[in-house]
Amino acid sequence: MQKAYSDQNDLKNHLLIHMKQRKYACDISNKMFSQQRNLKKHLLTHTKEKPYVCNTCNKTFSQRGNLKSHILTHTKEKPHACKICNKTFSRFDSLKGHLRTHTKEKPFACEICNKAFSHRNSLKIHSELCKNVNEKLYACEICNKIYSQQRHLKGHLLTHAKEKLHVCGICNKAFSRHGNLKVHLLTHTKEKPFACKICNKMFSRQEYLNVHFRTHTKEKPYVCEICNKAYSDRSTLRCHFLTHMKEKPYACDICMKTFSDQSNLKRHLLTHKNEKPHVCDFCKKAFSQHGNLKRHLMTHLKEKRDA
Repeated sequence: MQKAYSDQNDLKNHLLIHMKQRKYACDISNKMFSQQRNLKKHLLTHTKEKPYVCNTCNKTFSQRGNLKSHILTHTKEKPHACKICNKTFSRFDSLKGHLRTHTKEKPFACEICNKAFSHRNSLKIHSELCKNVNEKLYACEICNKIYSQQRHLKGHLLTHAKEKLHVCGICNKAFSRHGNLKVHLLTHTKEKPFACKICNKMFSRQEYLNVHFRTHTKEKPYVCEICNKAYSDRSTLRCHFLTHMKEKPYACDICMKTFSDQSNLKRHLLTHKNEKPHVCDFCKKAFSQHGNLKRHLMTHLKEKRDA
């Protein structure tokens, strides 16, 4: 199928793609671009500038196109329709990804195992995991604990260094990372500067608000390529993906039991500490896990029904 353009300059720029001419180079990463405007967009990824602001929720974006797509989550407008099943989408790239469920096209292939995916994001997650599985995993030389990602090992090594240079000025608790101290300080200030425009719920961090906002929009942009299960945030998809890879990078320091999800490890650690933070309002019985409390509450509801 021939691609058509109404403007001659647009046609010339398109032809550069076929001719592989990329004369605009990024001074920072040396990445090449065929058009100067694409280079300018790319440079924003280095400067971290986000000049485009949403008037509804004040979320910022580095590119105007991303802002335009984001605005549709507020207006609920879905202008892009699938010609096969009539399903509608707010973003054109979401429609393109959906069309591959009909065509079964998987243009994104892993360079290590050649497994193909229909979405680029799924390939990125898979490639990182595949690289770690097929190459050496990252092992701690002190305690031999193994991690699937180098950044997790680096964070773990700080626990051996015992250097905690970042000290809380209120309770004197020390942290090995400045970021951890910043998060800890919010527990003292109770500050939650990020508000949801729909339900006014407050959050201490912008990323928490972003994930919460999708509970209103019902948007689940992160899709598992293996089972098609969709998630509202990337980290949950990553944890889910590990269940397919059978990888469990989170290890308990006490009994060495491993988990694919960090939240499951945290819940497990409560069994060692005998902490029971979840308390029943009816009989004050305490539980280490919220799920156990919910099951216990059903016994009270049954008692009320039987009474």
